[in-house]
Formats: sequence, structure tokens, C-alpha cells
Amino acid sequence: MHVSSSAPKSGAGTAVILCVERDPYVRELESYFLSEAGFGVTFADNGIHALELARSIHPTIVITEILVPKLDGLALCRKLKADPQTNDIAVLVFSLLSAERRAQDAGADAFLSKPLSAESLKDAVRRLLADRAAGRGLPAAPLDRKDRNYG
Repeated sequence: MHVSSSAPKSGAGTAVILCVERDPYVRELESYFLSEAGFGVTFADNGIHALELARSIHPTIVITEILVPKLDGLALCRKLKADPQTNDIAVLVFSLLSAERRAQDAGADAFLSKPLSAESLKDAVRRLLADRAAGRGLPAAPLDRKDRNYG
């Protein structure tokens, strides 16, 4: 099981993001993009380990791919949202699949379509953080045609 993490850049605040991704190349890109944006990033390569990490480190946001082993990303989202210990963690589902509706039904706060775009990933994270900081809970507006926040 591969897990890595990076600390936020100086002055970046306390946002910690847990990324659940099976592809090491995509993990590397997510780490680079999110670390450069000033976020602390921790990784899990399967849903069971991600659930354990979410309960222990309580990240601000979980970014999960749907097709991860042991517990798929949608089941992970449902478990996070059903647990009083983790239901306040924002969940961003990130997938190649056309699964916006399924992500929304699972309780996801936002959906982002692959392929990975640095700007769309950073924008989605910033919107989720801004909405949490403003006390709105769920985002209210879509990111663009392919990238949706639910509200």
C-alpha cells in the first residue's frame, strides 16, 4: 500500500487534502499541482485505507477517483457522509467515468472530470474551501460544463 504526503507551503493555512488515486502517475501530478497551490496532501491508493486516514487525520477535502480498489470512491463517499465523525469533510469525486449523477447521489460535494487539469483541480479545491469558510457547506455553482459542484 503506497501512501505519501506533502506539507503545505509556508503560510498556506491548515487545509489538508486526502487524495484517493490508484494511478501513481496521477498521484504524482495531484501532489505537484496541489502542493504548488499551497495545500498539504496525503495519499491513499485504496478506499479502505482512505476511510481509515479520513477518520484519523480528518482532512478538509477528500478527492477520490471512483475506480479505486477495496472500497470504490462512491462507496467511500457514502461512508464518509454517513459517519458523524467525517460527514463535514468535503468530497470531490474525480473520474473518467460519466458519473456526475451517481457522485451527487452518493453525497459528493463536487465532481471533476478527468483528464487532469491543474487549473480545474485547483479551482475545484478553492471553491470547496471558500464555501466551507463562508459557512455555506455545499458549493452552489458549477465549475464549468464538465466540472460540477453540487448545492
